[in-house]
Amino acid sequence: MRTRTIIAVFIAFLITIAVSAVWSASTTERDGDTDANVIEDSGARAGAVKESGKGNKVARIVTAPFKALGRLFGHKSDKLQRMTEKDAEKFASVGVERLGDSRFDDQRKVISGSARDHLAAGRAYLKNGQLNEAIGELSTAASLDPKLAEALGLLAIAFDQKGLHDRAKESYEKAIRVEPDDAQALNNLGFSLYQNGNYRAAVDKLKRAAKLAPKDERILNNLGLALCRVGKFDDACKNFARAGGELTGRINTATMLERMGRDEEAIKYYEAARRIDANNSIALRRLADLYQRTGKTAQVVPPPAINHAGETAAVIAER
Repeated sequence: MRTRTIIAVFIAFLITIAVSAVWSASTTERDGDTDANVIEDSGARAGAVKESGKGNKVARIVTAPFKALGRLFGHKSDKLQRMTEKDAEKFASVGVERLGDSRFDDQRKVISGSARDHLAAGRAYLKNGQLNEAIGELSTAASLDPKLAEALGLLAIAFDQKGLHDRAKESYEKAIRVEPDDAQALNNLGFSLYQNGNYRAAVDKLKRAAKLAPKDERILNNLGLALCRVGKFDDACKNFARAGGELTGRINTATMLERMGRDEEAIKYYEAARRIDANNSIALRRLADLYQRTGKTAQVVPPPAINHAGETAAVIAER
């Protein structure tokens, strides 16, 4: 008992450390695709359409020590904490013969409800970040009604979030076969392919999605990202611009070029952005860094000076 008390005190001490690290963790660690995060920093939307995130990061950090205390004093959770490809196979075609498998009894209800009942339960689990439970319910829904495209699409999202990308691709494709004109399913499949480095296949799916939803900002930005990765930067810029305007289109293309180590080409797009908005702080700041990096010191452009009234030097010069 003395040992448990000492460990409990130690874990309580860790709570203080966790709380002090909360803000640092929230700013230095980001979920999702890095390219999409960079584009979203410019105010654009990119990535897959999700039913949920992974929950509140602050809450996860702070509650972790309490969960450890619960395990220490014997309060064990029966929730499946991790799922592998082998586990996923259990969900691939849920049938009555699997109900006796105790490992999954806590993850799904007895198959007595309709496919839409299980769809609703799966969506709720997915929104709450309970991916294993979501996969169980959505697999059941898809098994009961193989033409329920919504269940297949959500199941694919859950698989993607679990890192089971092959399973996700399979479910996305099933959903698209049921509803070939589902732009969001095509977008999600395209972005999933993009995340796994299948850029040409991603471009194909995202072009189809863009034809079906030509004004969807997320689809257009994802297509822009994929086009950058196959070297079609002018086409990428056009799609970024369709999503967020000419200035944003050039900034996003330049950002991707810079990320890919193509500084000279990035400079051209940043300069094009500067011609649209001479005082754009992002373009000016990045140009200053790039000119120094490439040895073109004579062309260094300082960031716009701002006086106490918030006016740039260019505005003052016009007076």
